[in-house]
Amino acid sequence: MVTQEQRKRQLAREKFLRQQQRRTAARRKARVRNSVIASVLGVIVVGSVALYTSGVIKGDDDKTNASADTTPAASPTPVEDPCEKAAPGKVKEVSSKKEPAMTIDKSADYTLKLATTCGDIDIPLKTAAAPHTVNSFNYLAGKGYFDHTKCHRLTTNGIYVLQCGDPTGTGSGGPGYTIPDENLKDKSLKNNVYPAGTVAMANTSQPNTGGSQFFLVYQDSQLPPNYTPFGTVSAEGMKVLEKIAAAGENTGAGDGAPNATVVIDKATVSKS
Repeated sequence: MVTQEQRKRQLAREKFLRQQQRRTAARRKARVRNSVIASVLGVIVVGSVALYTSGVIKGDDDKTNASADTTPAASPTPVEDPCEKAAPGKVKEVSSKKEPAMTIDKSADYTLKLATTCGDIDIPLKTAAAPHTVNSFNYLAGKGYFDHTKCHRLTTNGIYVLQCGDPTGTGSGGPGYTIPDENLKDKSLKNNVYPAGTVAMANTSQPNTGGSQFFLVYQDSQLPPNYTPFGTVSAEGMKVLEKIAAAGENTGAGDGAPNATVVIDKATVSKS
């Protein structure tokens, strides 16, 4: 016969076992939950590191980069567009397998003017230091190649640039030909930093693969000296560039299309 004291001890033991079972089950669930969270965070961290430590400005027939630029990494935050509507007109196609013949005066001064929906950006060009690049821009601008094209990329983390010059707006377009790298030892490039105001060529990460895409640096950016610096944004142009940058980009991840609708209504190269 079970005494009252024995019964109490049995009930207490059963209660203890039930508590242990609940605690074990809770710990098991926590381990599973933490494992899932760690896996998700691992994917996010790896993706972020790949994006922001690459330090690469790609363009011109780079399909992989185009895909990465057009895939949102986070929900966009609505912002007010600081720019005006684009002028009517269509993007023109220019395709040539051969770099245009040299027609500029290498000893003369030239200025690239981008009349954009966000304001005019004047860029005095480094003709003597980058004659092939300046000659190519003179040729393409004369063909209306840049007119009505969107600046398709803005980076806001690690490197701080606005990228333009792709008539397809995807990051993969180009004129069909490539030009040689130039002026990679420019005195302005110190300690692998492209200073604010620099205008340089994008490429496919391989030497001598510049085409038509270029980027404008709105804040000092750590980059290897692999991108031809061929101009410097004027003081007034920097104000326009900073306005575009202040509106941010559309992924929230630091690399996407600018929230400002930046369209080059007209690009011209003029001899001073």
